[in-house]
Amino acid sequence: MGLQNLPLYHPAYWPTWFGLGLMRVITFLPMPVIWVLGTLLGACIPLFPSKIKSVVRINIGLCFPELGNEGRRRLMLRHFRALGVSLLCYGLAWWASAARLRRLVKVRDRQYYDEAITAGKSIILMAPHFLALDVCGIRLSSERKMITMYRESRNRLLDAQLKKRARYEAVLFERKSNLKALIRYLREGRPFYYLPDQDPGGGEALFVPFFGVPAATVTAFSRIAKMTDAAVIPCYSRILPWGRGFEVRFEEPLRDYPSDDPEKDARRMNEEIEKAVRQDPEQYLWGYRRFKTRPTGSPQVY
Repeated sequence: MGLQNLPLYHPAYWPTWFGLGLMRVITFLPMPVIWVLGTLLGACIPLFPSKIKSVVRINIGLCFPELGNEGRRRLMLRHFRALGVSLLCYGLAWWASAARLRRLVKVRDRQYYDEAITAGKSIILMAPHFLALDVCGIRLSSERKMITMYRESRNRLLDAQLKKRARYEAVLFERKSNLKALIRYLREGRPFYYLPDQDPGGGEALFVPFFGVPAATVTAFSRIAKMTDAAVIPCYSRILPWGRGFEVRFEEPLRDYPSDDPEKDARRMNEEIEKAVRQDPEQYLWGYRRFKTRPTGSPQVY
């Protein structure tokens, strides 16, 4: 019997209850203390065999061959320390007050966002999978009703927490949802905090390079932008060192995007994300199996 069919008091849920309780307690700590604890936690992760360790090693190896073995090893260790901090900060995303989130999350170059709002444009925030994604997204939704996405979990208790991305009246869409309602909300003026760097599986995905590796890439991103005449604004999040909080940074809206060529648009999106990752490589979500879907005839990498 799967977790979906079990009552929430079943012993199978006890580890989740314990983890959530611990995270709730951690939210009462000062951010510098959370940062130190998270860094120590992250330093322990690579000491033990795990699936995530293997995926991180493979992804970094594929994307940064130029670093050599030692450079990739150091990047992996930095990533795990940042990952440890991000894990302990989920409680802040789920339970911290709007006032605390606004103190913790600094916003840079928000003129690009504000100008698009003032102009009455539909807005898509291109928000790749950096480790501070949830904290920064919920911080933005605390000041303006938004649209965002999530992936349903088979653990109902954890799924309820993931849905807290909508706790400030955001409209939440499961990533495989029908797009009609989403487009309606976009046209009504809700910014869309969109996570485009996902492996969509087969179907309409295109294979275009990401760090030189063919990656199954969504085409819905440019289609939605075209249908709504949206301003596509890169939006990048990061954890600041030494517990100074977080930062969400906007960049100038993409020019001449979308085009009439879905493959060109997918390629450009990956190029923009790659540029951002190269600025903060340790803070990208390398534990995600970005290259799971492979071109026909290509060997599996995981």
